[in-house]
Amino acid sequence: MRQSSPSSREVSSSRRRWRTFRVSGVAMCGDCVEKEYPNRGNTCLENGSFLLNFTGCAVCSKRDFMLITNKSFKEEDGEEIVTYDHLCKNCHHVVARHEYTFSIMDEFQEYTMLCLLCGKAEDTISILPDDPRQMTLLF
Repeated sequence: MRQSSPSSREVSSSRRRWRTFRVSGVAMCGDCVEKEYPNRGNTCLENGSFLLNFTGCAVCSKRDFMLITNKSFKEEDGEEIVTYDHLCKNCHHVVARHEYTFSIMDEFQEYTMLCLLCGKAEDTISILPDDPRQMTLLF
């Protein structure tokens, strides 16, 4: 009896193709997250992981804490940029690349975050004792 070989539609799980995104040369996995780049309003994380958006590793199928690796800090034109990778704690699969920025523009601190796992967010805070945006006009 002759054994049939798998058809072209059948692919072993080790050769499965994941939804990947390239950011700064790092492949990120869309299959590990509930929602890609969720809107986080003004919540900008300089460190940590948004685990509520992590559905589990697409490679090892485990849902555990994330490792933070390849963390770097650089300053360009008065802007601080922090980047790091989110990795599966069990198999070291790269889930996402996280980028956080901080700068001071005029009288405001500006924060941004962009990450497949943690989401996208922006925030602006006044450095003055009284925020000029909150002042009411007096006539």
